[in-house]
Amino acid sequence: MFLVTSNPNKVKEFSQILRLELAQVNLDLDEIQAIEVEKVVRHKAKQAYDLIKRPLLVEDTGLYIEEWHNFPGALIKWVGETIGYERICQMIGKNRRAKAETAVGFYDGRTYQCFTGKVIGKIANQPMGKTNFGWDNVFIPDGYCQTFAQMGVEKNKISMRRIALERLQDFLKSYH
Repeated sequence: MFLVTSNPNKVKEFSQILRLELAQVNLDLDEIQAIEVEKVVRHKAKQAYDLIKRPLLVEDTGLYIEEWHNFPGALIKWVGETIGYERICQMIGKNRRAKAETAVGFYDGRTYQCFTGKVIGKIANQPMGKTNFGWDNVFIPDGYCQTFAQMGVEKNKISMRRIALERLQDFLKSYH
């Protein structure tokens, strides 16, 4: 199966969680601008399938900051690249609650399925830890004192991506 992404770390994480070898396909897709990760994934899946005509997976993850009325959501990459994650930490007031959400889309040209996973937590006071994924250094899941970036591979056991991928795995068991 193909995973459409430009991030080799994502392929590694998907493969580890799914215990399935995935082929990376790096496509230059037009990513719609939306807060909801499900909308972005649906668009990516259909666009990618039109290009490669093979069953595939696409993914998008968002960070929904409660104080900001769930902004930036799926736009977090762009917000992080423009103002930076340190500035995001500084701009948040007292309510630091946040939700990390991943949507994984499967599409084979006929069947489209979307699988989501959510983790509730908070935004750190400042970025902590090295990360291969943009905002992992500012998100602390409930019940933990470390950001995702500080957790290393421990993150894979509790992440929103893992939850979504486990739901995908259940679907793939019954998929013909």
